[in-house]
Amino acid sequence: MKTLGNYINGQQTPSKSGRLGPVYNPATGAQSISVALSSADETRTAIASAEEAFKTWSKVTPLNRARVMFKFKALLEQHADEIAEMITNEHGKVFSDAKGELTRGLEVVEFACGIPHLQKGEHSLNVGRGVDSMSLMQPLGVCAGISPFNFPAMVPMWMFPVAIACGNSFVMKPSEKDPSVPLRLAELLSEAGLPDGVFNIVNGDKEAVDVLLTDERIQAVSFVGSTPIAEYIYATASAHGKRVQALGGAKNHMIVMPDADPNQVVGSLMGAAYGSAGERCMAISVAVCVGDEVADNLVEKISKEIDGMRVGPGVGLPEEAHMGPVISKEHCAKIKDYITIGVEEGATLIRDGRDFVYPGNENGYFVGPTLFDHVKEGMRIHNEEIFGPVLCVVRAESYQQALDMINAHEYGNGTSIFTRDGDTARQFCEDVQVGMVGVNVPIPVPMAFHSFGGWKRSLFGPLHMHGPDGVRFYTRMKTITARWPTGLRAGAEFSMPTMK
Repeated sequence: MKTLGNYINGQQTPSKSGRLGPVYNPATGAQSISVALSSADETRTAIASAEEAFKTWSKVTPLNRARVMFKFKALLEQHADEIAEMITNEHGKVFSDAKGELTRGLEVVEFACGIPHLQKGEHSLNVGRGVDSMSLMQPLGVCAGISPFNFPAMVPMWMFPVAIACGNSFVMKPSEKDPSVPLRLAELLSEAGLPDGVFNIVNGDKEAVDVLLTDERIQAVSFVGSTPIAEYIYATASAHGKRVQALGGAKNHMIVMPDADPNQVVGSLMGAAYGSAGERCMAISVAVCVGDEVADNLVEKISKEIDGMRVGPGVGLPEEAHMGPVISKEHCAKIKDYITIGVEEGATLIRDGRDFVYPGNENGYFVGPTLFDHVKEGMRIHNEEIFGPVLCVVRAESYQQALDMINAHEYGNGTSIFTRDGDTARQFCEDVQVGMVGVNVPIPVPMAFHSFGGWKRSLFGPLHMHGPDGVRFYTRMKTITARWPTGLRAGAEFSMPTMK
């Protein structure tokens, strides 16, 4: 069986750790390949490669760094179908969804192509008589990224294109559940002309991660994943003097007002709740209906839509499925346990996905679309991130009660409101304690030229990912104040210098 190693100094490198992890096809439950779980020493080798490459890459002009990104973008477009199929085979999401993921990652590459403008800095002439000030946005050094299983292409591309375009070198630690795509991206970067060692991949588990968090050569760490791990990443890396942006969990609510268009709400909510089998940090998992009539109508319509959903493998069907399997056997069992907990807590189970089996793929990791009604605050299925195709309907008596429910939740990643009333929507945008807000938009993921990140326990660190915050995160500011006198001036000044 094929075993994936690392990508160090511009080439695939077999691991000598002797530890392997299985990689499964979620649609069949069969192991497809093995992936190396690298040792601490192998991780340090990747860091050393990046450290050496930084010495020359950081001196390459922004224009020439951008040209590498342009070539990388063209190669991503050329190999889009190949990469999307790899995503589907290891993650399970349907092919069109995989293509969409790749496109959203590619948009960050397009943003990074503008690095000559984004990294310009500032200049002020004559801040004092004959004195000028200017700022430089310089690279940090070796940076690291740790990415989750649910977006093996997009999330790594939230990180390394901006970091590399800014003049840094990079060490990536992808998820061991679907590692093939990041390795393919590394190959395409080399083909695009990126010098050896600027981008490296270390496959592994906590042993590799802990080296990235503690090694003094790493200057910044980016992470996306669950909140407990994000807290650990942030605390450990920060304690070792590194910049950190760690995106954690989510429980995203959608408020449905009485004046909202029912058809628009249902069409938007189906994709937002069940797309990618709910394995998105921006998935809507809670619909907060203002009024019983709104809730009754929504539950009826969603139930009918669920009955018509196609669930199956992500590729190979005459008509593409709406939803594929979840990532692993263990996660499949976890989601089903949450459904059982919801029933035990007293929520009304309208559609139950626990017994779904796709004929011919009985060992696949499938959970059918699930719908709960009469979910209450305090229930675990409302409080905790399930990360699966489970939608909870909560009933609120007023807009204010719905808003207070969202603001009281520990997570603040994404939210949305569906209404035709501009005053309500405007007030919601101002008052809701969440980092990314949609108005009649179910999944308000910012475009690449804006920044992505939540509030509260959904983000640890002051800066969001990609966009302007991404450039700030991967550079450090140096401000220069300069005078060029016409001749020598005698005498010392001991008072606080001021500009005149």
